[in-house]
Amino acid sequence: MPTVFLFLAALSLLIWIALTFFRGAFWQVRRFNADLAAPDLPTVWPKVLAIVPARNEAETIARVVESILKQTFPGEYRLIVVDDHSEDSTASLAEQSAHFAGAAARLNIVSATALPTGWTGKLWALQQGVENGAAFAADYLWLTDADIVHTPDTLERLVARAGKQKLDLTSLMVLLQAKSFAERSLIPAFLYFFLMLYPPKWIADRQAKTAGAAGGCMLLRREALERIGGLTAIRSEVIDDCALARALKRSGGAIWMGLTRKSVSLRAYSSFREIRDLIARTAFTQLRYSSLVLIGTLLGMLLTYIVPVVFAFNTSPILWRIGLADWALMTISYLPTVRFYGLSPLWAPTLPLAAAFYSYATWVSALRFWLGKGGQWKGRAQAPKK
Repeated sequence: MPTVFLFLAALSLLIWIALTFFRGAFWQVRRFNADLAAPDLPTVWPKVLAIVPARNEAETIARVVESILKQTFPGEYRLIVVDDHSEDSTASLAEQSAHFAGAAARLNIVSATALPTGWTGKLWALQQGVENGAAFAADYLWLTDADIVHTPDTLERLVARAGKQKLDLTSLMVLLQAKSFAERSLIPAFLYFFLMLYPPKWIADRQAKTAGAAGGCMLLRREALERIGGLTAIRSEVIDDCALARALKRSGGAIWMGLTRKSVSLRAYSSFREIRDLIARTAFTQLRYSSLVLIGTLLGMLLTYIVPVVFAFNTSPILWRIGLADWALMTISYLPTVRFYGLSPLWAPTLPLAAAFYSYATWVSALRFWLGKGGQWKGRAQAPKK
C-alpha cells in the first residue's frame, strides 16, 4: 500500500474528527431550532419597520405581503416594499394584497431610483427603504426577502428574542423548498455547508470572530445600524447578510442566528441547473475571488468528501476501514439536517455526491467571475470586475 494513500486516509479521518467534535456542533441542528424555544414576551413592544426589496417577484409578492401584514405582533409596525425596477406586476400585486388583508394603511410602496455605482442591487433597495421609513422612527428594522412567507407569530418571536438577549442582529435561516428531486438531493446540503462555515454557536459567542447571518429574515436594531455607518458601510457586498453581521460584531454588537420551519421560501428549484446558479452566485465571492483559495477549497472538498468514499471500496483493510469511518461520520453529521427537511434518512449517505456538485458549482462561480459575469442575480452581475 503506497504511503501517500495511508497519509491521505489519516488526514481525512482527522478532518472528520475535527468537524464532528470541534466545529461548534454545527450539525446538531436541533440546538439552533428557534421554533422549539418559548418566547419570553416583553411588557413594552418596540416599533418595527419591515422592508422587502422586490425585483420581478410577481409570483410570490402577494403571499409575502399578506404574511407580513397579518402578523400578531402587539406593537406598532409598518411595511415598505421597494420595487426594484420590476418588469412585471410586483408593485400592483403587493398593493392589492395589502388591500385584501385590510391593512393598506400600513403598506408603503417605494419605487427604486437608478442603481448608483458601488452599490449592489439589494442593498440599494434596502437603503431606500430605510431612508423612506426614517420618519416612522422604528426601533428595529425587519429585513426580509420577497419570496419568504412567515407564520403570524414570526415578528413577535424575533423581537422577544432580540429584547431578552439584547441582540443587535437576530436572523433566521428559513426553510427552503425540498420537493423536487434536485432539491432533495442538494438543498439540505446547502444548509449543512452554511452551518459548517458559520456555526451558530460561534456566531452567538461575543468573544469569537465568527460572524454570519441569514439574509432572508433579519431583525436589525436601528441604533446598531447607525453605529456602523448604515448600509453604506457594506454597500458593495455581494454576501450582504454576512457582511452586515461582521460589521456589527466588530463594532461590539451582539448577533444570533437560528433555524426555523415557520418561515418558508416560496422559491422552487426544479432543476440541478437552477441550484447550480444559486450556489454559483456567491461561491467565488465567499473565497474572496482568490484563485489560490479556489484551488485549496476544491482540493479540500476532494479530500474531505470524495477520498473517504474511494477508500471505502479499497481492498486494503486499513484504507477501507478508515474510509468507512469517515463516511459514517459524515453520514451521522448530515442526518439531522436531512431530518430537519423531513426527508428519508437514506439521503444522508449521499452527502459526497452533493459535495461533488457544490465543488462543480464553485468552479462555475469562478469561471463566471473571470468572464465578468459574477454575482448574477435578476439580470445583474454584481461581483466586482476582474
